[in-house]
Amino acid sequence: MDHYDSQQTNDYMQPEEDWDRDLLLDPAWEKQQRKTFTAWCNSHLRKAGTQIENIEEDFRDGLKLMLLLEVISGERLAKPERGKMRVHKISNVNKALDFIASKGVKLVSIGAEEIVDGNVKMTLGMIWTIILRFAIQDISVEETSAKEGLLLWCQRKTAPYKNVNIQNFHISWKDGLGFCALIHRHRPELIDYGKLRKDDPLTNLNTAFDVAEKYLDIPKMLDAEDIVGTARPDEKAIMTYVSSFYHAFSGAQKAETAANRICKVLAVNQENEQLMEDYEKLASDLLEWIRRTIPWLENRVPENTMHAMQQKLEDFRDYRRLHKPPKVQEKCQLEINFNTLQTKLRLSNRPAFMPSEGRMVSDINSAWGCLEQVEKGYEEWLLNEIRRLERLDHLAEKFRQKAAIHEAWTDGKEAMLRQKDYETATLSEIKALLKKHEAFESDLAAHQDRVEQIAAIAQELNELDYYDSPSVNARCQKICDQWDNLGALTQKRREALERTEKLLETIDQLYLEYAKRAAPFNNWMEGAMEDLQDTFIVHTIEEIQGLTTAHEQFKATLPDADKERLAILGIHNEVSKIVQTYHVNMAGTNPYTTITPQEINGKWDHVRQLVPRRDQALTEEHARQQHNERLRKQFGAQANVIGPWIQTKMEEIGRISIEMHGTLEDQLSHLRQYEKSIVNYKPKIDQLEGDYQLIQEALIFDNKHTNYTMEHIRVGWEQLLTTIARTINEVENQILTRDAKGISQEQMSEFRASFNHFDRDHSGTLGPEEFKACLISLGYDIGNDPQGEAEFARIMSIVDPNRLGVVTFQAFIDFMSRETADTDTADQVMASFKILAGDKNYITVDELRRELPPDQAEYCIARMAPYTGPDAVPGALDYMSFSTALYGESDL
Repeated sequence: MDHYDSQQTNDYMQPEEDWDRDLLLDPAWEKQQRKTFTAWCNSHLRKAGTQIENIEEDFRDGLKLMLLLEVISGERLAKPERGKMRVHKISNVNKALDFIASKGVKLVSIGAEEIVDGNVKMTLGMIWTIILRFAIQDISVEETSAKEGLLLWCQRKTAPYKNVNIQNFHISWKDGLGFCALIHRHRPELIDYGKLRKDDPLTNLNTAFDVAEKYLDIPKMLDAEDIVGTARPDEKAIMTYVSSFYHAFSGAQKAETAANRICKVLAVNQENEQLMEDYEKLASDLLEWIRRTIPWLENRVPENTMHAMQQKLEDFRDYRRLHKPPKVQEKCQLEINFNTLQTKLRLSNRPAFMPSEGRMVSDINSAWGCLEQVEKGYEEWLLNEIRRLERLDHLAEKFRQKAAIHEAWTDGKEAMLRQKDYETATLSEIKALLKKHEAFESDLAAHQDRVEQIAAIAQELNELDYYDSPSVNARCQKICDQWDNLGALTQKRREALERTEKLLETIDQLYLEYAKRAAPFNNWMEGAMEDLQDTFIVHTIEEIQGLTTAHEQFKATLPDADKERLAILGIHNEVSKIVQTYHVNMAGTNPYTTITPQEINGKWDHVRQLVPRRDQALTEEHARQQHNERLRKQFGAQANVIGPWIQTKMEEIGRISIEMHGTLEDQLSHLRQYEKSIVNYKPKIDQLEGDYQLIQEALIFDNKHTNYTMEHIRVGWEQLLTTIARTINEVENQILTRDAKGISQEQMSEFRASFNHFDRDHSGTLGPEEFKACLISLGYDIGNDPQGEAEFARIMSIVDPNRLGVVTFQAFIDFMSRETADTDTADQVMASFKILAGDKNYITVDELRRELPPDQAEYCIARMAPYTGPDAVPGALDYMSFSTALYGESDL
C-alpha cells in the first residue's frame, strides 16, 4: 500500500491499547497466543532460512525481529548492530519499532527495553501489532476493512454451509466447522465436508489444521485441544490463524470479485428483460380491451322499446363504474412502468427500450383517445334515444286513444248515411230527417279537428322513425279514407233531403233546437273527457304549473256548462210537455239527433268524476317535479363544490411539480400525502355518482343549478389521479437518478432552480433556446460558431432523442449527471470475464458454472456465441461479443 491513513490506523488500534492488561491474565489465552504468534512468525522467517523457538527470548537482540519485518514488508531496514551488549540490542529493537511506527502504527506502552528484557506481555503485544498492520489491516471486503472486512469475508464464504454461523473470532470457531468450511469452499477436493459432525470438534479442528499445513502451506498455529478446552478461545490467535487462510485464498477472491461484477450486470439485464416482457403483455392486454370495447360503443342501432334502451344505459353505467376505472389505472401504471424501465436502462448504460410495433405509449394514448371520443358520443346518443322513445310512446298512446274515439264515433255512420228512409217519410219526418242531417253535418265538422290531429300524430311518428309505423299508417289511412267517404255520403244525402224539403213544410222546432244545442254540448263533453284522460309528460315545475293553471281554468267553466246542460234538458222536457198536452203521436225518438238526455247526464257525470282524478294526477306529478327539483339542487350544490376543487388541485399539482421545495424525499413524502388527501376525497365523488344515478333514474335531462355535468367531474377526477401519479413517478425517477449518479441535494436543487428559471411558461419543459441558455448559465461553453452548434446538436440528440423539440427535467438531470457517472461498461465486463477465464480470449461452460450462480451461468451459456479464434478449443464461448451486446453495441 503506497499510502496509509495514520488517523484511521490509530482509531482502529485504540481498542488494542490495553491488550496485555486483560487478555493475558488468562494463562490459556497466553498459551494460545504464544503458539499462534510463533507459528505465524516462523511461516515468514522460513523464507529467510531461519525460525524462532521461544518468542520472548529469540527477539531480544532485535536481529530476527528486523529480519521478520523485512520479509513481511519487502523493504530493507537500517543496518543492524552486531554487538552483544545491551545497548546494541536496544538499538536494533528501536530500529524495528521505528519502522513499525513509520507505517502509521501507534505503539502504546511498548518500549525497546521491555522487549530486550524478555517481557512476554510486551513481546506478544508487539507481534500482534505487526500482525494487525501487515496481515489484517489491508483486508477489504465490500467497503469494510481490517477486522470487520475479515469477519465479513468469513461470513460470505461459510454462508452456504449448515451448522456454521460465524459471528466473532472466538466461540464461533470452537467446533472447527468454520475452518473446514473455508477450506472446502475454495478447495472442495481436500475435505469431505458431508462427513463432518458438529459434536466432534477435535476431529474437525485437527482435520482443518492438518489439511491447511499439508496442502495450503499454512503452519499449524494452534492445538485443537487448546481451542476446545477454552471457554472462549483467544480472539487474536483466531484472527491471526484465519488471516492466513484469507491470504492463502486471495487469488480466489479476485475471481469472486469478477464473478460479482458479472452477476450484477446480468441481474440488471435480466430484470430489464422481465420489465420489457411485463410492459409488452400489459400493453397488449390493454390494446385488446380497447379493440373489443370500441365496436360496442360505436354500435348506434336503436332499440324499439324504452326498457331495452334503459338496459343499454345501465350497461353503459356499469362500464363507466366497474370496467373502465381499472383500465384507467392499468394505463397509468403502464406509463409509469415504461418511464421507470427507461430510467433504469439509462442508469445501467443500456440502450433505450423500444416496444414492439403498435405498442408504444403513444400508440396506447392514441387508441385510448379513440375510445374516449367514441364513448363521449355514446351516452349522449343513449339519452337522446330514450327521449325519442319516450316521445314516441306518448304519441303512439295518444294516436291510439284518438283513433279509438274516432272509430267509435264513426261506427255505423256510413250505414246511416246510406239509408233512404226519406222516400216513404211524411212531411214532418222529412223535415226531421233534414234537421237531423244538419245536426250530423255539424257533428261531422266538429270531428274534423280530431281527424287532422290523428293524421298529424301519425306523420310525427313516421318522422321519428317509430318501429310500428306500418300499422299506424294503415290505421290512419283507413280513418282518412273513411272520413273522405263520410264526407261524400253526407254531401249526397244532403242533396237528396234538400230535393225533398220542398215537399215538407213542418218540423218540430223544439227537437231541432235540442239537437242543435245538444250536439255541440255533447262534443264539448267528449272533448273534455278526452282532455281529462289525456296523458301528459312534463320535465319542470313550470310545465306542471301550466297544466294545473289550465285545469283550474277548465273547472271554472263547469258552472256555465251545467247551466247549458239544464237548458238542453229543459228543451227536451218542453217537448214531452207538448206531447202530453196536445197528445201528439210521436213515432220514435227525436228525429234530429241520437243524443238522449240520459246520454248527456251520463257523460256529464263522467266528466265530474274525471275532474278529481285529474286533480290527483296533477298533484302527484307536481310532487314528483318538486322531488326532481330537489335532486337537481342537491346534485348542483355538490358539483359546484367538487368541480372547482378538482380544478384547484390540478393547479396546485402544477405549481408543486414546478417549484419542488426541499429534498426529493421531502417532495415525494409531500406528494404522497397530497395524493392521500386526494384519494380521501373519493367518497364525495362516489356520493355525487349516487346522486347522478338518482337523477338519471328520474329521467332528469337538464339542470339549471350547475354548469358541471357528471362527465366533467369524472374526466377531471381521472385527470387529477393520473397527474398526481405521474408527478410522484417523476420524483421517484429523480431519486433513482440522484442515487445512481451520486448527485448531491445541493446539485439537484441547483439543477431545479436553473431549470425553473428558464422555464418561462411554467410548462415543465424547456425549448431548445431555453435549454441552451440554461447550459450556458451552468458553465457550459457553447458558442455560436459551427463547432458550438455541432456540440449543442449532439447534446440535444441525447436529451431529446425523439426530436419533440422540448427537454424534460428528467432528461436534463440525466444529461447533467451522465458525463461524470461511474457506471459499468462493456470493457469492464470483458475484463471481468477475462479474469474468470484465466486470461484466455474465450471461456468454457465449466468455468461459467463454477464461478457464477446457476441461473446466471445458464443465462450466459444460452446467449454466448461459440468462440472462433485461432486458439479456440471445443466448447469455447465468445465472452467479448456477449459483453458488447449487453450494452447495445452489437446484437445479443
